[in-house]
Amino acid sequence: MIRLKKVDRLIAISVLSAVLMTWVLLVGLDAFFTFVGNLGDIGKGNYGLTSAVIQVLLTVPRRAYESFIHAALIGSLLGLGTLAATGELTALRAAGMSKLRICASVATALGAMILFVALMGETAAPAGDQRAQQLEMQAKSNDISIAKGSGLWARDGETFINAKQGTTRQTPEGRLVQLSDVRVFDFAPGGLLRSIAIAKRAEHRQGAWTMHDVRRTVFEGTSAKSTEEKTAQWSSGLDPRMLALSIVHPEYLSTRDLSRSINYLKRNNQEAQTFEIAYWARVFWPLNVLLLVLCALPFAFGTLRTGGLGKRIFIGIVVAMIWYFMQRALVNLGAVYGINLAVANLIPALVLVAGATLYFRRAT
Repeated sequence: MIRLKKVDRLIAISVLSAVLMTWVLLVGLDAFFTFVGNLGDIGKGNYGLTSAVIQVLLTVPRRAYESFIHAALIGSLLGLGTLAATGELTALRAAGMSKLRICASVATALGAMILFVALMGETAAPAGDQRAQQLEMQAKSNDISIAKGSGLWARDGETFINAKQGTTRQTPEGRLVQLSDVRVFDFAPGGLLRSIAIAKRAEHRQGAWTMHDVRRTVFEGTSAKSTEEKTAQWSSGLDPRMLALSIVHPEYLSTRDLSRSINYLKRNNQEAQTFEIAYWARVFWPLNVLLLVLCALPFAFGTLRTGGLGKRIFIGIVVAMIWYFMQRALVNLGAVYGINLAVANLIPALVLVAGATLYFRRAT
């Protein structure tokens, strides 16, 4: 009779050690290549070698969070592969332990680690990444800063700009930088305030800034004159590339911050779809990790006699890529056709569940 606790401990040690080894390797390679890519920026402003090292180290928690799903997949296959190579997995099967029971043991072992990584993705990862972006921005530019609670501040000559929030995304015409709830303070050389412009949003597209829903107040002596415009061109030398550094990507935010951003954008009748996609991806992340691992493990059983570690790694990478592109495609289609994004994110998980159910029914 198999002692289940001992068996679970055997599987957990094999799988978790392989997952940790794979995880460290993936995160290390990602951080190293990022560091090498940042070497070309050394010398811009105050950005030096120390800044590059600190910046990469601060982003390690976020990179670890992003890489864990691939590490869990590949590491689980490697862990079972190690048991298969020593004959222990075959012995467990011969003793009557079903494939479903073995996979459940793997899922249990990974469960605690998934919860830990999810917690890191909500705390250390967004905090470290935001600090890294601030460090890079401050080192490369003295005219842009972020103040907690008041958003982005930038200086353009005698003009000071404040924006509550900013987003950046790639469009067919190029990268679009959009600032929300914008205030532009124009000062005379002596420090006298000449005008204030308040805009619902400002966009940088094709080399030019455009402000939308603008209310401008011009001060002349003891009087003030206010005008309103639907759109207005904004002559500014503000570098959108530096602004992009100050804008935190939605996928790097915590669930709480994403929820706040979504509510803020909706209250101001602004597009919140990018943040909603990131929000639901974060919510379903633990479930997707667990289901993806469970659906990939049957490949390990199929290669007990015919394949080695190289084949298992290849299978893991292929499964991860297929799942990744399927999920992205379904979520994007859902966004285009107005499908609830929670449902669009749930569909890939349901597909994985259906695939696993079919396999284990045939295996029993």
